[in-house]
Amino acid sequence: MSGRRSSRQPSNSNTRITDEQIIELVSKLHQLLPEIRNSTRRSNKASANKVLEETCNYIRNLNKEVDDLSQRLSQLLSTIEVNSPEAAIIRSLI
Repeated sequence: MSGRRSSRQPSNSNTRITDEQIIELVSKLHQLLPEIRNSTRRSNKASANKVLEETCNYIRNLNKEVDDLSQRLSQLLSTIEVNSPEAAIIRSLI
């Protein structure tokens, strides 16, 4: 991180984030991401850039998966009768 960020005095400690907090958050992301966790298991190190890039990719993939599942659910709901037992089961799951 730049020395400039850490040398500034925060005007409000609740609104500024320190370099140490950024490092800690990147480390937590590193532990959460399956792709990075598996590829860096031995060294347990990945650059902050790589962690943030993979986080963005992972979130994009999750969003795509949610969209795909929503579309499949809509298609399924459109093929069954509203008062059918299947519809009641689906409604109970939602």
